[in-house]
Amino acid sequence: MSMKLVLLGLLMEADSHPYEMRQKMKDRSMLHYIKMQEGSLYYAIDQLRKQGCVEAMQTVKEGKRPDRTVYRITDEGKSLFQDMLLEQLAGNTSVFHPMYAALPFAWSGDQQRIHAVLVEKLKQQQDKVLKMEQVYLEHVPIVPRSVLHMMKGQWEHAVVELRWLERLTEDASCGALNVRGVPIENE
Repeated sequence: MSMKLVLLGLLMEADSHPYEMRQKMKDRSMLHYIKMQEGSLYYAIDQLRKQGCVEAMQTVKEGKRPDRTVYRITDEGKSLFQDMLLEQLAGNTSVFHPMYAALPFAWSGDQQRIHAVLVEKLKQQQDKVLKMEQVYLEHVPIVPRSVLHMMKGQWEHAVVELRWLERLTEDASCGALNVRGVPIENE
């Protein structure tokens, strides 16, 4: 997802400074599906400012903290936001799971070590499902329904991945990753 789209969307909600936008992204678990490196948010804001899509409203000084510039979206930014929103909604992308490159060869790997790795991933995914449920429930009274759809979708995807990891871990635990001719859905 485009960092610029996210930032413009957050500014559609309210004028804000970059640190506050990052906190909203974190609170809403948006960092699960947005690749963001430290500094990329500030770079994107600067690019949007240069394009005339956002403008600085004020600089706020809080105690010993660095100055924080509060930005607002401009009419040009609102227009870009609408274009980017529709483009993102209309787009089709493939899912590239990091494990997909290894799974075709897992049958020939050390099954005990693979099982140990999968058990750890399973625990992490269980934690992720619980966290995403918590985030969703916390945000029900405070965000628009479109945001809830995103959160619920992410939670549901996490649950599906959890079920998949449970099946995969079970197969690894009993050495069945090399079994042929048995469909998974029949087990």
